Amino acid sequence: MCGIVGIVSNEPANQLVYDALLLLQHRGQDSTGIVTADGAMFHMHKAKGQVREAFRTRDMRALLGTMGLGHVRYATKGEAANELESQPFYVNAPYGIMLVHNGNLTNTRELTDELFRIDRRHLNTTSDTELLVNVLAHELQEQVSGADLDPDQLFNAVTRVHERVEGSYAAIALVAGHGLLAFRDPFGIRPLVLGRRAAGLVGTEWVVASESLVLESGGYEIVREVAPGEAIFIGLDGSMTSRQCAPNPRLVPCSFEYVYLARPDSIMNGISVYEARLRMGNRLADTIAKHTPMGDIDVVMPIPDSSRPAAMQVAQKLGVEYREGFYKNRYVGRTFIMPGQAQRKKSVKQKLNAMGTEFRGKNILIVDDSIVRGTTSKEIVEMARQAGANKVTFTSAAPPVRYPHVYGINMPSRHELVAHGRKIPEIGMELGADNLIYQEVEDLQAAILEGSDVTALEMSCFTGDYVTGTVSEEYLRWVEQTQLS
Repeated sequence: MCGIVGIVSNEPANQLVYDALLLLQHRGQDSTGIVTADGAMFHMHKAKGQVREAFRTRDMRALLGTMGLGHVRYATKGEAANELESQPFYVNAPYGIMLVHNGNLTNTRELTDELFRIDRRHLNTTSDTELLVNVLAHELQEQVSGADLDPDQLFNAVTRVHERVEGSYAAIALVAGHGLLAFRDPFGIRPLVLGRRAAGLVGTEWVVASESLVLESGGYEIVREVAPGEAIFIGLDGSMTSRQCAPNPRLVPCSFEYVYLARPDSIMNGISVYEARLRMGNRLADTIAKHTPMGDIDVVMPIPDSSRPAAMQVAQKLGVEYREGFYKNRYVGRTFIMPGQAQRKKSVKQKLNAMGTEFRGKNILIVDDSIVRGTTSKEIVEMARQAGANKVTFTSAAPPVRYPHVYGINMPSRHELVAHGRKIPEIGMELGADNLIYQEVEDLQAAILEGSDVTALEMSCFTGDYVTGTVSEEYLRWVEQTQLS
């Protein structure tokens, strides 16, 4: 999971990209980068940490030009602390290409071998983004014969990328002296949305970003999602062309975007994230009512912030008082996307504080958006007990996470997942809860898809069914042995 943005403007792009990255900060906190294009010249700055830490006035002044890309990184491949793994990535031929990417490629071993043996391209990092930009550059070089470049050549190159690359990828690239290219994998697993705004007498300005809130905040009109398998090219003159580059595209977006990753004020694939979370709460309330006597619940509490909509609906539907018992320190990063179990555990008590007056002597029903490793959940149950709770029922608006997520979320190892190989009562004992209730898989899918034109979701971390059809047991074992924990 990362956040990406690309802008074609009639004014300096540096501040526009910076503002967009602030809105996408929740999607990655390991590192960030901005590149701008001034004619055929690129200007780039990238650094570890969050956006406000990474860019100084002198850095911004050096980012010249009216086209730009931005990236916030949450490491799922490569080393989180390695600045070389930060995006954007650059290749100098053909033309010069800068690329940012959100997703995770699942055939990196094969691509690395092909690039070295056949394409004769050198890789400097273990990042799959560097792989992706080199595959794109090689295929584009096969298409062009001179300085001229037309959109069809770009689209043909993207078609070849789809043929060679497996996994999830939403990508935006700048081609020096020509324009901006955006494309999405044939399943549309990771999000990408297109927007525009009129620029008076000087044409149209464009933005492509991971979430719609970037467009709304910047005053852009939401045009549409970039379709699965589609490529979009925006020229220096503001002209936009597009083409479907995959033979059998099918929209199967990641369900975890709606559960946790996306901001609630975003709309993805025509589905309001906030309204989807409300519906998750409605359906979770029905499951809670089946398994918990009403006398066992005095108050419903959310774990702020992403579980709040679901918790409000649970309380309303059950007719139980809703209270805010946990105070959140907003200056600590999102616990789930912090690298390493020790770091996550240490962060929980820095991030949350339980207010004793809301817990003392009460039977508490806690609603969280999901339970992944169980580290946070276990600490929260302990905090509730220390604050004086009489009984703690822990509930998850998502089903048990039993399988690795290989499409861009850092859940690479089955032994890290608290639900893997355990029954729900066993998980409840591990967390220290008196009762543990999960959302049903069918209810989560129905809650997200209700009222939309989307017909399927990528739910592999709940079901073990991988939509690309190329994820083998051998691959999962390799990931567990080599990727970040």
